[in-house]
Amino acid sequence: MSALRGRGVEVTALGLGTGGIGNLYTKVSDEQAHQAVAAAWRQGVRYFDTAPHYGLGLAERRLGEALRDRPRAEFTLSTKVGRRLEPVHATAPGDDLANGFAVPATHRRVWDFTADGVRRTLDASLARLGVDRVDIVYLHDPDDHAEQAFREGYPALERLRAEGVVGAIGAGMNQTAMLTRFVADTDVDVVLCAGRYTLLDQGALTDLLPTALDRGTAVVVGGAFNSGLLADPRPGARYDYAAAPPELLDRALRLRSVAARHGTTLRAAALAFCAAHPAVVSVLVGARSATEADDCAEQFRAPVPAAFWRDLKETGLLPPDAPVPGPRDPS
Repeated sequence: MSALRGRGVEVTALGLGTGGIGNLYTKVSDEQAHQAVAAAWRQGVRYFDTAPHYGLGLAERRLGEALRDRPRAEFTLSTKVGRRLEPVHATAPGDDLANGFAVPATHRRVWDFTADGVRRTLDASLARLGVDRVDIVYLHDPDDHAEQAFREGYPALERLRAEGVVGAIGAGMNQTAMLTRFVADTDVDVVLCAGRYTLLDQGALTDLLPTALDRGTAVVVGGAFNSGLLADPRPGARYDYAAAPPELLDRALRLRSVAARHGTTLRAAALAFCAAHPAVVSVLVGARSATEADDCAEQFRAPVPAAFWRDLKETGLLPPDAPVPGPRDPS
């Protein structure tokens, strides 16, 4: 477990993201979702991340139900604010696939980084989760709402932390520039960087990660597989929630070939790379079944040969200054 800046909040090196159990792209049954969380727990995962955005609250409800009988002091829970859910009054609501989730469109998302919106959104999340507190709250994707997020949303999170309502605060995004600004200009404890520090995209290496190290701010990495391309590179695979462009598919196939040559898997390498940077405290993986949760945990634990990393750097598949895992302790 890694602690966040002395806040009394700890995260495991491997965490479970819950977009998948919120029916991201495809339907998942309640039982499948429950078993995915149970398998992650069995594998030692004690950090769980969710958001109202995931399945219009479905992920939060399912996660809360799956953790209901677990001792609250034994796991760390994070959710997000910035998208407030409002009911849609329709006799036959459509679906939410336009936003990526295979759920009925019973609610609509309202961007809201006001102080009131932050508290209302968090209160609704607590109700869906069935808990009286979460440990970490992130401002969720404030890309197009920077002024309101910095002027109102962030101070609201500071007040919640000061009041003891939450243990740690931060921001979660798919870009590094604004996350770097949060780290440099505010007192966030942690940031969640999705998809910008992977074997295919090391954008965070130039700004966010060195700034976080300098400030002592923890970084959680999500999207280690870039929406699936690094888990299973093939035609039609997704990269950042859309079909992977040919050049990235080719690069992923080359990475997989090098991994096979060194007796490892691309999945193991993708997870190990994210975890190797000294600013990174946890890597989030998405799993929609027990099988996927078990595989992620097993791949995360699998050693990746040092020769694999040397090969990537020598062939230009990885920058020469990118941190890579050191030798494993044989004990």
